[in-house]
Amino acid sequence: MISGYLRADGRKGIRNTVVVAYLVECAHFVASKIVAGFDGEDVQLIGFPGCFPNEYAAQMMERLCTHPNVGAVLFVSLGCESFDKVRVSNVVSESGRPVKTLVIQKAGGTAGTVQAGRDWVRATLDQIAKAPRAAMGVDELIIGTVCGGSDGTSGISGNPAAGKAFDLLVGEGAACIFEETGELIGCEEIMAERAITPELGQALRESVQKAERYYATLGYGSFAAGNAAGGLSTIEEKSLGAYVKSGDSPISGLIKPGDVPPRGGLYLMDVVPDGEVRFGFPNISDNAEIVEMIASGAHLTLFVTGRGSVVGSAISPVIKICANPDTYRALEGDMDVNAGDIIEGKRSIEAVGQEIRDLVVAVASGAQTKSEALGHREFILTYKSFEPIGPACLPASA
Repeated sequence: MISGYLRADGRKGIRNTVVVAYLVECAHFVASKIVAGFDGEDVQLIGFPGCFPNEYAAQMMERLCTHPNVGAVLFVSLGCESFDKVRVSNVVSESGRPVKTLVIQKAGGTAGTVQAGRDWVRATLDQIAKAPRAAMGVDELIIGTVCGGSDGTSGISGNPAAGKAFDLLVGEGAACIFEETGELIGCEEIMAERAITPELGQALRESVQKAERYYATLGYGSFAAGNAAGGLSTIEEKSLGAYVKSGDSPISGLIKPGDVPPRGGLYLMDVVPDGEVRFGFPNISDNAEIVEMIASGAHLTLFVTGRGSVVGSAISPVIKICANPDTYRALEGDMDVNAGDIIEGKRSIEAVGQEIRDLVVAVASGAQTKSEALGHREFILTYKSFEPIGPACLPASA
């Protein structure tokens, strides 16, 4: 049984992080200097760089700062940005977490703000160390999955093994989220057949069709030169490889970033903005998708890579699953699971899937992932725009 950190809203976290969040790029340096004073401690940096307001970014920050893995929040503001610091601070305060906002223009500039921030974080670390703990079942976990640095092996070993792990976890009552609609073009009919209602099936089709239109307007899709160099030929081939990380469970719902699954089951996350193309490429890096998973409550994320990616994440741990045995040998210090064993005939997809499931429970119980141990805490948040999901998208919550 996992021992979770019990939060005031009844949710449980697997980490007890103090988040230092900058509210504009102009406050990034000061916030990073505050965090630098706590090397080796669970104090992490996140933030939004934009000076102009965006409802998606505001909602994302609210969800992230009230994530069950977060124990307390320090906001760092320059003072003249458009981000509504009062609103986000009130949301965190109402969640029962310690929260403070420092305004650089009023706190003595760089040196004064860094000192005040470090003093507050030090006192707050001592305070949240007394946070109550409670038994936590697998059925209370939310797990995301992404793939990045994909190559020809990703759809043969790493993604199918992640899919097997998802089937095991969904069978135990966990909520599992896969993405992204821009890399599922051509798979919409297969997904619709797995939907628990016909209405959800149609919503899944429409989400992929939206992604296809979006990328057509941009003039390019989610297919990088590195994918081609790694042996992938088309977006359809990449899509089939990405699709198999969803496993075989029925699809219980369609969510957008910041929507928290209401119960266990398998959910697709639609990461492509609604409306006209306004903000460019939907996700400019893999970490943008990981952040969206976390905003939807993911306690941890499975990251499948073929060519190799060394990133981790702030707030929620990342389990790195390496699909390519040659890549694993080159980057073993960054990888948690060698799914390349499947390609070399050493283990079955089912065996690696079981290893991933067991590692999820171990990490939820406090074991560090490779990226955590190395200090990887990547984070990125950009502009987007979404409309609320419709009633057909979460039939399981009815």
